[in-house]
Amino acid sequence: MERTGSRPPVRRSGPVAVFSAALLAAGALAAAAPAAGAADADLARNGGFEAGLDGWTCTGGSGTAVSTPVHSGTSALKATPAGSDNARCSQTVTVKPDSAYALGAWVRGDYVYLGASGTGTTDVSTWTQSAGAYKQLTTSFRTGPSTTSVTVYTHGWYGTPAYYADDLTLTGPGGDPVAVPATPTGLRAGTATASSVPLSWTASAGATGYRVYRGGTKVLDTTGTSATVTGLSASSAYSFQVSAVNAAGESAKSAAASATTAATGGGGGSDAGLPAHALVGYLHSSFANGSGYTRMADVPDSWDVINLAFGEPTSVTSGDIRFSLCPVAECPGVETEAEFKAAIKAKQAAGKKVLISIGGQNGQVQLASTAARDTFVSSVSKIIDTYGLDGLDIDFEGHSLSLATGDTDFRSPTTPVIVNLISAVKTLKAKYGDDFVLTMAPETFFVQLGYQYYGSGPWGGQDPRAGAYLPVIHALRDDLTLLHVQDYNSGSIMGLDNQYHSMGGADFHIAMTDMLLTGFPVAGDQTKVFPALRPEQVAFGLPASTQAGNGHTSPAEVTKALNCLTKKTDCGSYQTHGTWSGLRGLMTWSINWDRFNNWEFSKNFDAYFGG
Repeated sequence: MERTGSRPPVRRSGPVAVFSAALLAAGALAAAAPAAGAADADLARNGGFEAGLDGWTCTGGSGTAVSTPVHSGTSALKATPAGSDNARCSQTVTVKPDSAYALGAWVRGDYVYLGASGTGTTDVSTWTQSAGAYKQLTTSFRTGPSTTSVTVYTHGWYGTPAYYADDLTLTGPGGDPVAVPATPTGLRAGTATASSVPLSWTASAGATGYRVYRGGTKVLDTTGTSATVTGLSASSAYSFQVSAVNAAGESAKSAAASATTAATGGGGGSDAGLPAHALVGYLHSSFANGSGYTRMADVPDSWDVINLAFGEPTSVTSGDIRFSLCPVAECPGVETEAEFKAAIKAKQAAGKKVLISIGGQNGQVQLASTAARDTFVSSVSKIIDTYGLDGLDIDFEGHSLSLATGDTDFRSPTTPVIVNLISAVKTLKAKYGDDFVLTMAPETFFVQLGYQYYGSGPWGGQDPRAGAYLPVIHALRDDLTLLHVQDYNSGSIMGLDNQYHSMGGADFHIAMTDMLLTGFPVAGDQTKVFPALRPEQVAFGLPASTQAGNGHTSPAEVTKALNCLTKKTDCGSYQTHGTWSGLRGLMTWSINWDRFNNWEFSKNFDAYFGG
């Protein structure tokens, strides 16, 4: 969040045309690879799908064998993309090192892909944009000097209808047989909702996919080491197991993990007394700018969560956070400490939540050591206790969450500034209990940009901050009350429709929020899908006026975005992957700027949600 007004937006380049060109280039590289010999065997198992899905693993239960339309024989594959799943169906095949292979398949549908990964040289893929009838795709590759297996696959694209594939072949010299993978270990159930249970486990060597079982019955396939089982009944006990699969077969099932679903739609971070739809605003309590000073007692009842801006560090690396009211010389009319504390108590008596927000545009915090972590916990606790606050808002920006080179898996971060922040917040949550309100206000750069880039930056050099909030959000999702991403000061960002969306219109807020509520593959890696947040954990953030930040959105466009996300009306060019009537609400920078703009933002929110 900015102390001043607007700043130039960060530019993101790389439209879909570039993406398409890259795919075509990949196809050209593949075509140049040596072709397989005429006497070589077809190594693909059940490439005609005559035995159903035997030998194949399809993500999210997306695939099935159908009798029509087929290219030949009596069966073909039908796979349907849904949400953040592109319906990837794959098979791992044993091959010989340093050998040539030809891959082919007949496909039908919009945006159908055929490829091979794990080749040890250049992984290949080819695709067709539109095939109303069956069309043959072909590519080829050479294995690396130590490659003994490759994964061949087909997939569709997000938001497109089902595709079909038939007569898939991989021609080349056969390799030595592979062993059945080991049984997965470490299966655990996360915090359940009334209808779903998140699961995670440790990867098994040699596995190309996993099968999740509920009560002994298979419920889904996945290529990653986490999954969420949905469609469950409230207040019910369930038992889960997982097995590993590859071309050689399926392992034994893991030890069981049990979970009981919630009685209602809750689970995860505590609502902490928030209303069904909430308005979150930042109050400039420690500094002044062109918006003018607003006393705590003068904040209207529209605001359900009031974030005090800001608690700031005494130095970047100390972890020592301080907060004090704006000096009288800078903020004429500022209340006394006693008046400020009394006003906080009055707001809380009226059901409002008052939090300390840490960071902002100027408040760089890097908890690079355990000493800094412990100082952060003690100093933030002192602020909370001194003013009797309800919780903490994390508004780290800039280099506060810099990732180290090589820290590329959001599910298991190792960078100290990430690990120590997670530990510090968990300690605060444990200290204050279930009613502790925890919110976060990252910029889109640190969250949604992880869809394209994570740990490696989009400009040819390294910018390891792209998506850097993802490990923090993921690790704290069971403690998180509310995430309200700053949908401004960000430039254009790609959504799950593989299109770029620009700030200031309904589509931008719809696309960015849909990603959080649907989940998305991180840096395009289907094995690393950032799981969806619950709608009651999500709001989206906007500037309250044109002076408050780049990307101001008119009330009419905000209303369209809310209608699309909560009712699936007024959706414009972006079609959501669901409808979320429980979306928590809106955040704005700031209460002061809203007052400067004659309360336009909060009046529109009150009108939409009935006060």
